[in-house]
Amino acid sequence: MRVFICFEGFCEPFDVPPDQTVGAMKQMVKDNFLIQLTSDQQVQQYLELSYGGAALQDSWTLSDVGITSGSAIRCLIKIERRPVVWVFNAVTGETLPVMGSEALLHMSVARLKTVVSMQSGLPVSTFRLSTPTGVQLYDCNRLQDYDIEVGTTLRLDTWDGWVEFLQGCLLGHRLTVQSHLSEKKPVMRFQLQVALYIAASLGHLDLADWLLERGMHAEEPVGVHPYRQWCHQTAHRDTGKCPIHIAAESSQLLILKLFITKKPLTLACRDPAGRDPLKVALQRGHRDCVCYLANKLCSVISLPNMSLPMRLYLQIKRWVTLGQKRAASNRCQDTSAAFKARVGDTLLVDGFNQPKMSSKSRRAVTKLSRRIKAKALQPLPPISNLPSNRAPPQLPGLWSVSPGDFTEMQKKQKQDVKSREDEISEEDSSLCRGKFKLPPIPSRENIPRPVFVGEKSSHILESCCGRTPRENAIHCWTIASTFTEKPWLKQLNIARTLIRKRVHTVT
Repeated sequence: MRVFICFEGFCEPFDVPPDQTVGAMKQMVKDNFLIQLTSDQQVQQYLELSYGGAALQDSWTLSDVGITSGSAIRCLIKIERRPVVWVFNAVTGETLPVMGSEALLHMSVARLKTVVSMQSGLPVSTFRLSTPTGVQLYDCNRLQDYDIEVGTTLRLDTWDGWVEFLQGCLLGHRLTVQSHLSEKKPVMRFQLQVALYIAASLGHLDLADWLLERGMHAEEPVGVHPYRQWCHQTAHRDTGKCPIHIAAESSQLLILKLFITKKPLTLACRDPAGRDPLKVALQRGHRDCVCYLANKLCSVISLPNMSLPMRLYLQIKRWVTLGQKRAASNRCQDTSAAFKARVGDTLLVDGFNQPKMSSKSRRAVTKLSRRIKAKALQPLPPISNLPSNRAPPQLPGLWSVSPGDFTEMQKKQKQDVKSREDEISEEDSSLCRGKFKLPPIPSRENIPRPVFVGEKSSHILESCCGRTPRENAIHCWTIASTFTEKPWLKQLNIARTLIRKRVHTVT
């Protein structure tokens, strides 16, 4: 069949078979138009063929996507910037690209963690970064100190036993978050504040409302893990960031409305750089959030016997809060320090002990703790070594039973149980016959026989493609829906063809 390739104002005909692959078609276009593509570590040029508004993949054949004789295919040269480094997220299993120039390798690890935190939605105090060899990256160092090159894949790990908890936070599942909270109160309070931060970043309104009812505050910073209280002076700067700030950075207007409605004092909350939520939204360019926050700051708040401008009210509340803190510090009863180390608590200091951040599941952590407790228990001394002041108690004698009598008793018990079950089943069946009437059974010839996919073929498809038949159908329909210039029925036919081809190639 003959198709036409449109490239930079030229249209050339090509005679190709219907089962020609897109990859082979690209090579023909390169040879005909003498296209030169450049590629280096930062920038890559590649050829793209598009038809019906969708980009064609190299493994597809022309007939699979409905390309017939006389069709016109667009050819474009695309430029793709490659990431400087990649970060594998052990919580979600995704690999995050970090874009930029080679100068990014000269920045600090703390700056890289800020970028990764904005992309993943996780606070900086919940994860660590490490090289492919397992060397941990510390905030005070630079990437070049670890000999990291362009294209290196770093690893993001979280606290042991936190994987399921963070997955529930990222998805906004309140029950999952609630069921994976720690039993230790300081760690549990830190987890709740982390969950509020993630909910504010991703816009999970239901989860944020539940956390506020649990006593969390949007104007409180996330802070550091209770195990790292002794290292809080060298902690990352973003540990002082509050949920209200990340909501303004992420343009989560509904979350901002929820926080400010619950507590107007969050309008005056400042991040480590001294910015309030309005200034954060202005720098990020989120117009809707800026309009809402500005209207709130210019509004009037009604009190029982008076009305005050919002700015004046916030200033008075700030003075009152500072006075309460000073009075509490003078009495040595500073209640603002929610987490304090106690005897027996775990403390982690950089360079002195192994960090408990290897992304282990909660089940693996509980099994390990049980083994440690079992080893810690010392065996009890034998009974023979204990002083015996009293004579051992004598148990009453047992009746002697012959083997023949015992077998007869067992047979009799089994017969009694069987007779009772028969009586119960007869009563239930008679009750059902009396109350319910079953519909008449039609002839077998009129019943349509459904066609089922065998379990063997579905298992083969799942093992080869890594997707279930339902997930494979969704994947093929997603690809077909990219042909935006085609009508819906044509998209459906393309999806059917892709599914049929995948099943045939697997089986």
